[in-house]
Amino acid sequence: MKEKIKVLIVDDSATFRQALSKILSADPAIEVIASAADPFIAANKMAIQIPDVITLDIEMPRMDGITFLKKIMSQHPIPVVIIADNARSNLEITSKAFECGAVEVLSKAMFETSGITEDTRSKICELIKSAAQAKIHKRSITETSAVRPKLSADAVLPLIKSKNLIPTNEKVIAVGASTGGTEAIRVFLEGLPVDIPGIVIVQHMPENFTRSFAERLNDLCKIEVKEAENGDLVKPGRALIAPGNYHMLLKRRGTQYYVELNDGPLVNRHRPAVDVLFRSTAMYAGSNSIGILLTGMGDDGARGLLEIKEAGGRTIAQDESSSVVFGMPKEAIILNAADKILPLKEISRYVVQLFATRKCI
Repeated sequence: MKEKIKVLIVDDSATFRQALSKILSADPAIEVIASAADPFIAANKMAIQIPDVITLDIEMPRMDGITFLKKIMSQHPIPVVIIADNARSNLEITSKAFECGAVEVLSKAMFETSGITEDTRSKICELIKSAAQAKIHKRSITETSAVRPKLSADAVLPLIKSKNLIPTNEKVIAVGASTGGTEAIRVFLEGLPVDIPGIVIVQHMPENFTRSFAERLNDLCKIEVKEAENGDLVKPGRALIAPGNYHMLLKRRGTQYYVELNDGPLVNRHRPAVDVLFRSTAMYAGSNSIGILLTGMGDDGARGLLEIKEAGGRTIAQDESSSVVFGMPKEAIILNAADKILPLKEISRYVVQLFATRKCI
């Protein structure tokens, strides 16, 4: 009789450990040999019995999942499936997990529906079976700690003056955000009228989450909000949100703006990157643009906001008091990239006023 695949579940949520154990144990080919609330407990369990596969949370007390993943890969390599909290997962964490040796990264969102489908149960179990077959190689701590070079927007779009563009007065608004940005973007878009110029948005968010984010905003806002598709037109009353795992560039054909999606390298360790969107906005819209940098960790978008300003566009950064994380706006302010520093609730009002008074030209 074929041996069952032995699984160790590591997660600080007892409810989630129980739910995942129930799903996996229902498969006759899988045996959950133990569960642990943190990596230290997991290490003690592994001393008693070595699992074939480990499912691992990212954020846990005493030691985070990435640190534990590095230790596993440097000491006793075992296939690891990261199951990250949807609310905090992002492309940087996903990239880091794969760099450190994870065989797959899942979102807890797929477990949080009121009635998990049989197809989803089957998919999870098959993934565990596939992970058990993966060939895992030992890695040194130095190797697993290696960080990819932090590339600038040059890696996707060299900064050059766009030639032979037909003059236009058509306006465009470019928005960038990260941590705390989903709520900030909602507040901003809800304050806009239906005749506002076209809007392009980059929110750091994993693949498969941007579509539902856009659909939710479309239900809440007066304007149309959609996940961008390659070639979508940027037009008044419409906001396009870059899909997860794709850079979004603003381009122009005649006097009409449109978006181009690009799966180029990570920029500022993100894809989509705000700097890529902002640079393309500076190049193709120039003085006809408004750049807005909202709450977020890191510095993505700071340099791009400066490029919009240098191209003659108007620039706005969210202020510290209303930012969930005052990282990206702060870096832009340090570069003197922001014409205005405003509380979140005043940004849409200011933008509407700019267009109403025809000052944004």
